[in-house]
Amino acid sequence: MGVKEPMKMAEATLILKIDPTADDAAAFAPAAAALRADGLMAFPTETFYGLGGLAFSARAVERIYALKRRDRGKPLSVVIADLDMADEIAGPLSPLFLDLARAFWPGPLTLIARARPLFPPAMLGPGGSLAMRVPGANWLRGFLRMLGAPVTATSANLSGEAEISRPEEIIGLFRGKVEIIVDGGPTPGGLPSTIVDLTAAPPRLLRAGAVPEEALRPFLGPASAALT
Repeated sequence: MGVKEPMKMAEATLILKIDPTADDAAAFAPAAAALRADGLMAFPTETFYGLGGLAFSARAVERIYALKRRDRGKPLSVVIADLDMADEIAGPLSPLFLDLARAFWPGPLTLIARARPLFPPAMLGPGGSLAMRVPGANWLRGFLRMLGAPVTATSANLSGEAEISRPEEIIGLFRGKVEIIVDGGPTPGGLPSTIVDLTAAPPRLLRAGAVPEEALRPFLGPASAALT
């Protein structure tokens, strides 16, 4: 069983203690219900803990900005279940997007494409763009498939402060402020995802990260000159 018996740590927060290597999505029904009701969830990723809300929910998105004290001019990224979900929420997806996604997903590569008209404005970047990735964690992909919708993937911290990898710190910071905390134990930390903007011509590397620039150059060809 991937998920142990949930326990209440505060009146408004449910703690789900999990084995992050498991794929037991059915046990996450309470988390899915909370997100569908504009709730928020702190959850482990393959690097640090993230702060998630249903990306289609204007109320959830606003709550995340307020909770993190985040500049509203900085759009949020999302995690998605698979390439099919990417096609549902963004597009039309370019051949380059598809090549990169097939090569590096699941994994730490965030790709920016034009969003379909499904999202609140605060979710989107310039020109109605959206940053997305398929996460490496089995349980999270299973949860996203069950939910059937993208979830915000900003780091679970206050803006300007260090990312958090220890669940006890997450519980101390967010209990009573979010509906669900998924406790998957300490996360590995490390480099954040690499971000490539495919709405630009040529594509631009916006953030260096876990996928090295050298791995991207064969896909970008002459456009790789933009990766400097």
